[in-house]
Amino acid sequence: MMTLNKVLSNFNFSHITISQVIMIILSLLLSYLAIEKKYEPLLLLPLSFGMLIANIPFANLSAYDEGGLIYYLYKGIELGIYPPMIFMCIGAMTDFGPLIAFPQSAFIGLGGQLGIFAALGGALLIGHIIPDIEPFSFQEAAAIGMIGSSDGPTSIYTAGLLAPDLLPIITIAAYSYMALVPLIQPPIMKALTTDKERIIVMPHPKRVTRRAKLFFLFGITIATLVLVPAAGTLISMLMLGNLIKESGVTERYIRTLQEHLLNVLTILIGVSIGATATADRILNISTIIIIGLGLFAFALGTVGGILIAKLLCKITGGKVNPLIGNSGVSAMPMAARVSQKLGQKYNPHNYLLMHAMGPIVASTIGSAILAGLFITYFGF
Repeated sequence: MMTLNKVLSNFNFSHITISQVIMIILSLLLSYLAIEKKYEPLLLLPLSFGMLIANIPFANLSAYDEGGLIYYLYKGIELGIYPPMIFMCIGAMTDFGPLIAFPQSAFIGLGGQLGIFAALGGALLIGHIIPDIEPFSFQEAAAIGMIGSSDGPTSIYTAGLLAPDLLPIITIAAYSYMALVPLIQPPIMKALTTDKERIIVMPHPKRVTRRAKLFFLFGITIATLVLVPAAGTLISMLMLGNLIKESGVTERYIRTLQEHLLNVLTILIGVSIGATATADRILNISTIIIIGLGLFAFALGTVGGILIAKLLCKITGGKVNPLIGNSGVSAMPMAARVSQKLGQKYNPHNYLLMHAMGPIVASTIGSAILAGLFITYFGF
């Protein structure tokens, strides 16, 4: 009985606040969405579980409880280790062929960065527009702006260096909008394109040699390290992964990066980020503003990519289907699948998947370089 009383005495539910109860319910809701609705389950499931354990006060399992397991796992985020390793895995899954075959598609990726600057500007102005709201700093605004890249690892990496306090909500917003690509993008794509444009059939991309791909990845690596060294960590790891893929002599590495290491890193990032989502950091007006700015940025990035694709369509005499413009954001490979699905809806002979991968790859490289510029100019 004494032992039982001692155990029961540890369950002091008076320590749980209403805010923590709300966060626990939210974590269970996110788990439901991951399991039943299959919304980005590979990340959302560990993230929601990390959120659950972090908001039980007597468990000491948040990322800020020094000495605990999650505290040390979170060091991989805090020290900028996990996101570049994710980039290496992405590089091992990426084919630069479509971008090299049709380099003009890089302009679509450039247009997709519009959302980043829109969110950055909105974050800086918000304190002047809404009374009694503390304005975001340049560092925080830059981190929020990167949500518009629709690139989870880049958003995490930038927020971890520029705005660690905003890291949980920025990560949740970035990955949530990536998961919602099939819902958010099609209405924008339909609104900005005509029936005539949607049925344009693009020729199969030209074959690109392995030598050309190797020259490309080495060239991008050297140029980035010389011109934007702050982006070097992300870009070099992306290109290392691609070098492993294209070399043709490292099959074991390819399987490890594409499957096992990527899965382990996704779990570690999910749990670590979830464990930072404590009630005091999430349930505030700043969270609502950041989520709103993230949606605005994602929508503007989609608009920017489509407008550039429409321009290329005009310049090339109707050889570019503007539906690939949604892939100006870095939501790989979901955005390309949306291009393919919508293209075939209007023309069964449309095969836009590989054409859409060019802008996505360009956007991934571009957003990483922008992250490096933000870190250079806005860093502490």
